[in-house]
Amino acid sequence: MNKAELIASIADKSELTKKDAEAALNGFMRSVEGALAEGEKVQLVGFGTFEVRQRKAREGRNPRNPQEVIQIPASKAPVFKAGKSLKEIVNK
Repeated sequence: MNKAELIASIADKSELTKKDAEAALNGFMRSVEGALAEGEKVQLVGFGTFEVRQRKAREGRNPRNPQEVIQIPASKAPVFKAGKSLKEIVNK
């Protein structure tokens, strides 16, 4: 499902216009992005949790030259952990 299909599905299930559904989805995405940028968690009970995890610096291999060892710097990564209800729906 791409963004346009998601907007159409939201509009259909919530009886909103596609324009209103797109505005709501964009607002949700900006809110999650803002919270994660500030280091906060976004927890939606039953659905899941968005959070940022720290990755440690490590050594890796250059794919073009496998003998070359490169240093991969530490970074932050956004992560989504599915909640119990979502896991149950997916596993039916």
